[in-house]
Amino acid sequence: VFTQTSLSLLRTEKESFSHQTVYKIKRHTPLSKLMKAYCERQGLSIRQIRFRFDGQPINETDTPAQLEMEDEDTIDVFQQQTGGGWS
Repeated sequence: VFTQTSLSLLRTEKESFSHQTVYKIKRHTPLSKLMKAYCERQGLSIRQIRFRFDGQPINETDTPAQLEMEDEDTIDVFQQQTGGGWS
């Protein structure tokens, strides 16, 4: 049985800054656990956020093992933009 813990690094990028947070998650735990924890900590709805690994969208049912993640891999987090169009 493979029980190694994977360290996942979440990186949030906004126009003015970049922020990194480290989360520990087991390799076979759905990433929804990490995604929900991040959103709760930031006071955001999971519907407002997009998570990507190696440029690909992450599904809530994906696990680090399925995505072949390794220690210290980075998950990028993007907040959905609303408005801002020209009138």
